[in-house]
Amino acid sequence: MSAPVPQLRTFDLNLLKVFDVVMAERNLTHAAQVLSLTQPAVSNALRRLRQALGDDLLVRQGRSLQPTPKALELWPDIRATLERLQATLAPRVFDPATAQNSFVLTMADATAAELMVGLVSALSQQAPGVSLRTVPLTTRDPRRLLEDGLADLAIGHFPAVLSDLAAQARTGNAAHFFHRRLFASDYVCVMRHGHPLADRALTLDAYCQANHMLVSFSGRAFGLIDEALAALGRSRRVVLTVNQFFTTVKVVAQSDLLTVLPRHFLNVTGFEAQLVVRELPFEVPPIQVDALWSRRHEKDDAHAWLRAQVYAAAVQAFAPRDLLEHL
Repeated sequence: MSAPVPQLRTFDLNLLKVFDVVMAERNLTHAAQVLSLTQPAVSNALRRLRQALGDDLLVRQGRSLQPTPKALELWPDIRATLERLQATLAPRVFDPATAQNSFVLTMADATAAELMVGLVSALSQQAPGVSLRTVPLTTRDPRRLLEDGLADLAIGHFPAVLSDLAAQARTGNAAHFFHRRLFASDYVCVMRHGHPLADRALTLDAYCQANHMLVSFSGRAFGLIDEALAALGRSRRVVLTVNQFFTTVKVVAQSDLLTVLPRHFLNVTGFEAQLVVRELPFEVPPIQVDALWSRRHEKDDAHAWLRAQVYAAAVQAFAPRDLLEHL
């Protein structure tokens, strides 16, 4: 049996607002608070929307609600439509001094260590009512997080995403995501003082024969370095895989493991004096860190302010080291 097709003349558009908030909160109690409604009223609205669309939309799992594939398909367009309607009916002028916005950023801990000092300074000086929340970056393709509204801005090394966006642009397709280069750096091999390889030039053979530690956001024990080695017909033994740069530095400083880190990260680790840095004995593409966001935020004044502060924080952190690349 096919799902019913809602008719706009009889469809209650208020249900879409309820749907948007419930999708964002994944909790009826929290959604009711945001909407200033009772929980039964939200439940009733959700029931009516389920009947109209012929889909469960959100299914309870424990204390949270999990969206169905249909809900995930509908939400980006519904949210974008509501935001455009809001902007048309009552354009909002973003004033940092009085704003109460809350933004979610996803990035690696190494990137946060570099940018957060500048961002906190911007908040205290320009926007005391604005708050930021960072969540771990666990993927090299954060577009789903941005599209689902789980993050407002993703900051990281996304070469495959940028290549895909460039390919789409060449075909004339409308851009669904935008990006801006924040800084560029390179990878270096790091080991502790006193490591057996610390007092000699690092050769490819010595590198491959050593034991290694890998930073992997996804937990996959095969990364960019392994891809570069595979292209040479070589491999290494990864003894330990973690998902945080700070964890890596502390372990490497107290073990005989080698690791590969972004050069720009070393000065904020607190372990720099305990580490020996060596150039990698093979070619690895440079790190290019970008800010990435969904098109629905492209013309949003508040989001534009956030992007400007992130870029300014990158300038503050990296320009003195000549690592910044301006667009």
